[in-house]
Amino acid sequence: MAKSTGEKIILGIDPGTTIMGYGVLRIQSRKAEMITMGVIDLRKYTDHYLKLGRIFERITGLIDSYLPDEMAIEAPFFGKNVQSMLKLGRAQGVAMAAAIHRDIPITEYAPLKIKMARTGNGQASKEQVAGMLQRILNIPNESLLPYMDATDGLAAAYCHYLQSDRPQTTKAYTSWKDFARKNPGKIKGNT
Repeated sequence: MAKSTGEKIILGIDPGTTIMGYGVLRIQSRKAEMITMGVIDLRKYTDHYLKLGRIFERITGLIDSYLPDEMAIEAPFFGKNVQSMLKLGRAQGVAMAAAIHRDIPITEYAPLKIKMARTGNGQASKEQVAGMLQRILNIPNESLLPYMDATDGLAAAYCHYLQSDRPQTTKAYTSWKDFARKNPGKIKGNT
């Protein structure tokens, strides 16, 4: 997919270990347009490590197909089930590793921030977020998927688009070296 001058492509990811959502936005002349959205269905894999491998393959494939300039990813929320949190964190980490592997800068957003950016309500339902995106981006009904994870991935990309004109409040890193350079006090052995 060739990009035109002045265009920016954002890949948004809603991490998951059963269904992972994604959305791709094109930003041109300060206007956002949906290119695609979808899900990575991992339900047929019973082995968690196979799921992680599939996530890496699919995210790398999306990057190679749509050539995003940046990736926005939803941060895992803290739940009571430690094993579920661990698995979700691994899925998010693998998606991030795929972006780093292709030199795509990553910005992480809390679920509350994504919902606030889109609906003005941090407690908005998935349906409310999907409805708002449908109106703003003129998404036809037939393009909506039965899984709200796809619109959640698109919402992460849209949140990033809205935040790109504002002072940065979340940290973005392009590599582990970039993280170390921007956080010298957090790396042991650095003085």
